[in-house]
Amino acid sequence: MSLAVPLLQPLAALLLWSGVIMLWMYFTRFPAMRAKGIDIRNRRGSRGGDLDGVLPPEVQWKAHNYNHLMEQPTLYYAVVLALVLAGETGWFACTLAWAYVGARVLHSLEQVTRNRIAVRFPLFALGSICLLGLIVKLVLALFLPTAI
Repeated sequence: MSLAVPLLQPLAALLLWSGVIMLWMYFTRFPAMRAKGIDIRNRRGSRGGDLDGVLPPEVQWKAHNYNHLMEQPTLYYAVVLALVLAGETGWFACTLAWAYVGARVLHSLEQVTRNRIAVRFPLFALGSICLLGLIVKLVLALFLPTAI
């Protein structure tokens, strides 16, 4: 097993989780659209957000979370891959990477089910702190390699 695998595992887990949320969104949204008489074959130039206020909020929450998984996690993917390329795949990076994934999964579960901001925000903040830690680790490794 490559030394990079432990750091790539949480990255793969978050990719898998994003796929789960994508399927959850489709299996929730398409039936809701049919129930509202929305035919996607005849829709032109619309965005998923155009369905806010048309479909029930509980349906849209899945789409909102999927969009969130396409935003900040792009930084996560980039920093993890950069850490692998830099050979910085030790326990600290792995711990932060798994903590980030855990926070994102818990954030997703809250958003797609009950969607309480008071619960979601601390989870988002925790993930963001982990991401910043990974970024700082990468910057220090690249610019001050003897400091680590």
